Amino acid sequence: MGFGTEILFMLMLGLVVLGPKRLHAMLGHAVRAKAELENATRGIKSQLATELDAAPRDSKTNRSHESVGDQ
Repeated sequence: MGFGTEILFMLMLGLVVLGPKRLHAMLGHAVRAKAELENATRGIKSQLATELDAAPRDSKTNRSHESVGDQ
């Protein structure tokens, strides 16, 4: 059973259980939730990349201050 077949089965089951109007509304909510999740993960990835790019510069700065203080 392939992935497409499983989705088709779930949609048919949803159609039987919820009916066409409620299934359409539920799919709309699911699509919006997926879009919000993608936006949130994109923001987190961007922030993490910024932090990781800044981290090596901070660690080099801390080492230079430590070596100056040790002398």
